[in-house]
Amino acid sequence: MNVAVAKTGSGRAVSDLFASAEGRLPGSPAVIAARREAFETYERLGLPHRRIEEWKYTDLRALVGEVLPLAASPDAAALKRAAETVKAHAIEGARKLVLVDGVFAADLSDVKALASEASLKTLRETLEKEAGLLKTASTDAVISLNAAMATDGVVLSIADGAQFSAPVQIIHVATAASASAFTRSQVRIGKGVRATIVESFVAAGAKAYQVNDAVVLSVGDNADVAHIRLLDDSPDAVNVTSQFVTVGANTKLNFFNMTTGAAVSRLQGFITLAGEGSDLSINGVNLLKKTEHGDTTLVVDHAVPSCVSREIFRAVIDDRAHSVFQGRIIVRPDAQKTDGKMMTRALLLSDEAEADNKPELEIFADDVSCGHGATAGALDDSLLFYLKARGLPEKQAQALLIQAFVGEAIEQIADDGLREHVIGIAERWLEQRQ
Repeated sequence: MNVAVAKTGSGRAVSDLFASAEGRLPGSPAVIAARREAFETYERLGLPHRRIEEWKYTDLRALVGEVLPLAASPDAAALKRAAETVKAHAIEGARKLVLVDGVFAADLSDVKALASEASLKTLRETLEKEAGLLKTASTDAVISLNAAMATDGVVLSIADGAQFSAPVQIIHVATAASASAFTRSQVRIGKGVRATIVESFVAAGAKAYQVNDAVVLSVGDNADVAHIRLLDDSPDAVNVTSQFVTVGANTKLNFFNMTTGAAVSRLQGFITLAGEGSDLSINGVNLLKKTEHGDTTLVVDHAVPSCVSREIFRAVIDDRAHSVFQGRIIVRPDAQKTDGKMMTRALLLSDEAEADNKPELEIFADDVSCGHGATAGALDDSLLFYLKARGLPEKQAQALLIQAFVGEAIEQIADDGLREHVIGIAERWLEQRQ
């Protein structure tokens, strides 16, 4: 029996988008073949919807409605607007790599400063020779669509033993309204490296736009790496990011995500602990208001023995916003001595706010220590009364309690400057709420 997938309006829009954009997409003949194969996978699956378990709480067919046309390459005016936005969001002392509307902007990036510390190419350059970066075994429609449409990205390789004194900041800037950007980056971190990678998503005047980003990160043995992701897109934007992370032996990886923007956002991470003795710390904060929808979906795969993973997530949800956390820890049969735990807490600031928390454990070994927990509730009335009784206005009292609530996740950022930068973002969100 032949079964055909019925296309929605969004599905037809994406089909038209690929047909019109195919001639503009970079790549050798092998890359073009890989793109078409990836798009065929997308067409077979269609946009994710609630009947797919992993997308149960984030129905893109309902939330997105339509797929926007591919953004044009940024012109001089767009680059000027992007430059001003980069100044506002750049971390002091960081080596900047800037993507504007999905295209690498060399003039806005610290290419020369970084050249002495790492090997840097663009995805566009890499795809002219081989298609490896687009190949994926995933059957996720969004990931397949990214492989089909990716226009540019950063291909960064850090040599063994490198000790970075300053962060590397990849800044995604949106200047084109009513357009979409598809980016894919690869970061290879060698053995014994100490480095911090920051990703920032910001808008330079653009409002309703869409981002589909993918990051492939591999961390070598005996490394100490921090990966910070800060999403501050336009309130009307859509951002879906997929991350594929492989961690070597005796390595420490500290990942942090903060979401303070975008009408619809989803971070889906697939992390494999592939080397023994590694320590993985994943922390995140969602600060959502109005009708924003923020989804964090993570799969941590303990593939080898004697690794530790910790996940701490906090969501603050106001108005009619919706926060989703789906976390799964997998312990493979040979992964004895695994220590994996996750905890997610949601703070509801209004009666219409919504939180869906879904922690899961899949354990196939017997000598392990694993656990998970999830809570959702309102601010403590007794604590609010205590602060108001000492003269604080209600909004200010709420802000102090919210800061304390998200503080446990933010405090996991080891770098003092970065931690203060993230605290500043949270404080600005609270000021806007007041």
